[in-house]
Amino acid sequence: MPDAACLACTHVTEQRDTTPLTRPLLLLLAATSAVTAANVYLSQPLLGAAARSLRVGPEALGAVPTATQLGYAAGIALLVPAGDSHDRRRLILALCAASTLALAAAALAPTAGWLVLASFAIGVLSPVPQLVAPLAVALSDGQPRGKVVGVLQGGLLVGVLASRSYAGALAEAAGWRSVYWCSAAATLLLTLVLRWTLPAAPPSHGAGYRATVRSLPRVFAAYPLVRRITLSGALVGASFGAFWTALTFLLDEHYRYGPTGVGLFGLVAVAGALASPAAGRLADRLGSRAAPAALIALVLAGWAVLLPGGSGVGWLAAGTVLLDVGTWGNQVTCQSALFTLDPAIHSRLNTCYFTLRFLGIAVGSAVGSTAWRYGGWPAVATVGAVTTAAALLVVLLPGSGRSASDDPGAQGVDDGVGAVAQAQPRHDVVHDALHGSFGVTELR
Repeated sequence: MPDAACLACTHVTEQRDTTPLTRPLLLLLAATSAVTAANVYLSQPLLGAAARSLRVGPEALGAVPTATQLGYAAGIALLVPAGDSHDRRRLILALCAASTLALAAAALAPTAGWLVLASFAIGVLSPVPQLVAPLAVALSDGQPRGKVVGVLQGGLLVGVLASRSYAGALAEAAGWRSVYWCSAAATLLLTLVLRWTLPAAPPSHGAGYRATVRSLPRVFAAYPLVRRITLSGALVGASFGAFWTALTFLLDEHYRYGPTGVGLFGLVAVAGALASPAAGRLADRLGSRAAPAALIALVLAGWAVLLPGGSGVGWLAAGTVLLDVGTWGNQVTCQSALFTLDPAIHSRLNTCYFTLRFLGIAVGSAVGSTAWRYGGWPAVATVGAVTTAAALLVVLLPGSGRSASDDPGAQGVDDGVGAVAQAQPRHDVVHDALHGSFGVTELR
């Protein structure tokens, strides 16, 4: 009976031969990440204007980004695993089409509660980048994983930055509802383009959706690398959520920036987009422990600079650059590390990582709003620094096991498949449990 991992590898190889990852296709996938990621973050510059329009306090609309991130985490947990058992092309098209409707619902929101519910729906339907990344890696035909993930991450960041900038400017010119209408139109256009150009992406194994979802706890438990990366990612996400939610209030209330100023301030973080490919190369060079640790340390340095942000916009801008470069670069290195494991479980690895990541962002958004309300900017900076320090501790502490991907010189990192088998003898049993094949006792 053929080994399950070999079957998965054969399938991916065949897919690569028939549909290689060309430069135009990679750029299309990066653009897809940009548009769909923008939908998650466009509400942040709108909070002040929307609160005044709906006649509620700004703290009440702090629930909007929280609901969006919780929805995003739910979508990642429930929908992204299907990428290992269903055609990713169909999943991406369905999510983009449904997102168009959710954005239209947000544009029509008559109350704060309606907007919060619509924001949750937008989050649930937006984890397209988490389906795009495994697809691109599967089609990459030997290209360095970090390089591919870095390009996709750069596209995602362009979407995030553009959403903050255009959302603020458009809200000031035409009202905050126009932002949701324009985003709905852009998502609909993307859906039509993808329908004609996106290649088919059949699943890498034959297990059904329920079996795939049920295997998630085993994926998380099987690899020390996965636990270390996902837990540290959640803590960095909490730091990130606290910062961007509270920053809106700081710029609106303390510096008296309007929606345009709040949105344009996000452009100081463009360095994060520019640094993403470099972070990918760093991941290929340093491995799964040193690369994330270096980027988390940069986030911690950013919080040190941000502490006096309430007294000077220069400190605020400098700290934002450091924090965004560190946060997004860390995400590139984390994904690159996870993609050194079995390609047949890449969607589930993304599910584990991003579910905890965005749960962390959601919690951070809520805690950041509370910290701002009761302690102002110093309290927010303290929350961010503590969570970031905890993330660095998780990455640096020795785990209960070691995967080959922890060593950038290990053979398993280069071929991407069988790495854990070489470093963790128990992987054969775990792999059979994940793929439903208990008749095989060795991977090789």
